[in-house]
Parts: sequence; structure tokens; C-alpha cells
Amino acid sequence: MSGNLVRELAVVSATAVTTVGAVVGVGQSGTGQAVNDAETTASGSTLLADIPMGQQARIQTASLTQQADAQSVAANNSARETAAEAARKQAAKDAIAKQKEAKQKEAEQKEAERKEAERKAQQDAEERQEAQQQDDDSPTNSSGVAPQSSYTVAEVQAIARQMVPGGQFQCFSNIVDHESGWNHKAVNPSSGAYGLVQAYPGSKMSSAGADWRTNPATQIKWGLNYMNDRYGSPCDAWAFWQANGSY
Repeated sequence: MSGNLVRELAVVSATAVTTVGAVVGVGQSGTGQAVNDAETTASGSTLLADIPMGQQARIQTASLTQQADAQSVAANNSARETAAEAARKQAAKDAIAKQKEAKQKEAEQKEAERKEAERKAQQDAEERQEAQQQDDDSPTNSSGVAPQSSYTVAEVQAIARQMVPGGQFQCFSNIVDHESGWNHKAVNPSSGAYGLVQAYPGSKMSSAGADWRTNPATQIKWGLNYMNDRYGSPCDAWAFWQANGSY
């Protein structure tokens, strides 16, 4: 914008202000005051009239352009402030949402770890219980002899010597000699009694181990416990057997 145009624009602005003041003066004063305001307006009009018509149009156009530019700048500033405020609010919401999501994931992770720990503890307890049960049922645990697919009489007697106290072995052996002849698979055809000590029914020996049908160590363990519990010892059981022909 040229210097002349700026000056012209300033003149028009001053004239417009003067004109507005005159109009306001008419509304506020009496007749005499209106005459003075009219004179002021006339003076202002004289200033505007001094400017050629072509320049007046340029001045008016520049004024409108300036106003439009000012309004555009104000609108842009307002839009930027609105957008910035919206962005700040959205960022705050996003931060809160992320914080909640992180806490939720942390809680879920802790719950999953707790459940996994409980599952592992339960599994370990079951495995220990199963191992203990296997130890309780294992003939090796009581006799120190692993089960075999077949046994000779000497092998069965050797197992019994490991399990029966030395002072009671001969009495125990006498009963087994009469009951089964040291055949751990002997079956009484009339009663169904089974094994070295002819337990009746044979399934009673399952309390000493699940392999009572095939493992002589399990049968010896059960027979020794039976004699001790019922008679006091294998020798007391043998004394009863001699008196009654059975025990």
C-alpha cells in the first residue's frame, strides 16, 4: 500500500469517526448542538470532498480489504486457538485412556501369573502325591528288590530273608512251606486263596501294593504285617498253625 493511499485512508477514517460523532451528538443535544455537529460534519465532509472520486474508491476498497484481512487474521487465530485447545483436550483424554489400559493390562498380567502359580503348585502337589503313592506301592521301597518277570524259590526266599527279622524267618518260612511251597502264584482250587501266604481273598494283599499278583516282595510284606497284627509275630502265627493246621 502506497504512502499516499495510507494517508488518504487515514483521512477517510477520521472523517468517518467525525461523522459518527455528529450523529451521536444529534441524538444527545438540542437544536443548537445539532447545528454545531452539522458544522463539524460539514467540515469533515469538506475533507472527504477534497479527495478525488477515483482515490475515494481506492481508499474505500483498501479499507474494506484491510478490514477483511483483519477479520481473516482474527478468524485464523481463533481457529488455531480452538484447534490447539481441542488438541490439548484430546491429548489429555488419550493419556488417561493409555494409563487405564496400562493398568488393566498390568492387572490382567498379575492375575494370569497368580493363576499360573496356583496351577503349577497344584500340579507339583499332585506329582508329589503320585510319587509318594508309587513309593508306598513299590516293592523296592519295602524290600530293596526290584520286581522281576519270574522268580526261583531261592530268589523268593532271599527276598524274604531281607524283609523278615532274622529270629522270625524260620517260623515265617515254615508257614510258607505249608501254604504255598514258596510259589508266589499258588492258588487254592477250592477256596481261591492266593500267593505265598495264601491270602483269602488274594485281593487283600493290594493294601501292600498293586502288584500283589506277580511280586513276591509285596506278598511277603503283606504276610508279615498280617502275622504281626493278628498273632504278634511269625513265630506266634506258626505256633497257632501247628495247633490248628492253619492260621
